[in-house]
Amino acid sequence: MSGTYKLTVFEPTGEKLLDEAFTAENDELAKELGQRLLLEKNFEYKTHRCTSSAGKLLLFHR
Repeated sequence: MSGTYKLTVFEPTGEKLLDEAFTAENDELAKELGQRLLLEKNFEYKTHRCTSSAGKLLLFHR
């Protein structure tokens, strides 16, 4: 059963740099996909979070 996940990246000012929804088969795959997206877009060191549609926090960096 796949779910919808949301990856959001912020500047310290609160400005959103990325607000992207994607689907994955489970939380572990969603975490991997989120990390891959961060690396591809060079956002791995920016403030970010990845959440499930149920509100579960999968990735977080400040």
